[in-house]
Amino acid sequence: MSQADPIRLFVTHLWEDAEDYLRVFEFLESARNFFYRNTSVIDDPPSGGSERIRDELRRQIDQAEVVIALPGLYERQPDLAIFQMNHARSKQKPVLLMKYFGTRQELPKVLVDRATEVADWNERGLVDALRLLARGENTARFETIEFNPDEFKDFKLK
Repeated sequence: MSQADPIRLFVTHLWEDAEDYLRVFEFLESARNFFYRNTSVIDDPPSGGSERIRDELRRQIDQAEVVIALPGLYERQPDLAIFQMNHARSKQKPVLLMKYFGTRQELPKVLVDRATEVADWNERGLVDALRLLARGENTARFETIEFNPDEFKDFKLK
């Protein structure tokens, strides 16, 4: 993945700036050396009924390498949320399901069953999951803990 070859991603939506939808891009924009292209277009909802809406969602999903599913969408329009995840899976697109933001609320089984992977809301985990699902890139990054050894000079094992 490079700036010349960004990861193409689709984020499930209802043609509006929902908080979680915007939050995904805040996390991605804060990531260093992560390049993506958003194939989800929320600014121009199609007119002409539900089949026209589904056709446009299919078109947007078909352009993506990976789909990010937001559970809040399921609460508002379950049929459309399931449709987007099902279409992604039918096209062999991996689906990264985000957990609920700021709560320990259990994810609905119907969403978990359709997800390739489930992710917490943190920039590093989101980016690592997208790299792995879209391109098979395993970052194998480890957390480093810095400490001052002088703070442990009085520590003795018994």
